Amino acid sequence: MNTLAKSLPVPVYTPPAVRLDPVWWLGELGRREPVLAGVGILIGLAAIPMALAGALDPRFFNGIDVWIKPVKFATAIFLYMLTLAFFAGWVSREDGEKWWFSAAVRIVAAAALFEIVYISFQASLAQASHYNHADVLHIALYAMMGVGATLMVAFSGLLGVLVLRNRTLNVAPAIRDSVVIGLTLTFVLTMIVAGTLSAWGSHWIGGAHSDAGAMILTGWSRDGGDLRVAHLFATHAMHFIPIFGVASAYIFGARNRRPVWLFSALFTGFVAFLYFQALAGQPFLPFIE
Repeated sequence: MNTLAKSLPVPVYTPPAVRLDPVWWLGELGRREPVLAGVGILIGLAAIPMALAGALDPRFFNGIDVWIKPVKFATAIFLYMLTLAFFAGWVSREDGEKWWFSAAVRIVAAAALFEIVYISFQASLAQASHYNHADVLHIALYAMMGVGATLMVAFSGLLGVLVLRNRTLNVAPAIRDSVVIGLTLTFVLTMIVAGTLSAWGSHWIGGAHSDAGAMILTGWSRDGGDLRVAHLFATHAMHFIPIFGVASAYIFGARNRRPVWLFSALFTGFVAFLYFQALAGQPFLPFIE
């Protein structure tokens, strides 16, 4: 019997076929978690008139068009909410039907809407949304936005825990680990970087405190440290690590979780490097303008 078992071929993991139909995907996300998907799509659509406003509005703030920031945030929140909606489908039915999970979903959706509405409103006035201490009202609204952002990020950590404890989830172990680690690191790493951003009172460290002359597309500082670099990679751990997990399952085997853990450790080290690089007042990729 043992000889026969050893002679049997080892099953090779074959990823399921990926549908490229965007309409189907939107429907699938809505089925998995309609509130998060709906709010994400709404915010994504809102980026269109913002971009049009940027093409027509000649005003600048911090050296760049006033509408660039809300467009960036709308795009980022759109991707974040759809990702949460996707992985919410990996939560067990028992947990997904709990009142506290439903409440958490609605709190996160409300926080996302508040953040993009406030950032857009401030942009329309050519005023700062972040670090605005002009008066008590703006201080309170900025604090509310900070609380909302914290709750949004914390939800990714909650999803990581719930996916981990869903023992009925039928996915490759390597992919499962990558999702759990990615969601959890998004929470942990982002809270560290965001906490520093809040305490520092600015994302610039040294150099000119202006977006004028910044790196093309990203807007990162070219003459000093910029904590937004570490912040971006921290919040996208939920994308980078699961994508590697899928590739790893295909290349190294569905049950081989070591590559996922190694990549996760390297990714964490990379974010730490970006974090301390910014704190040292050094720009990311200084040789690129």
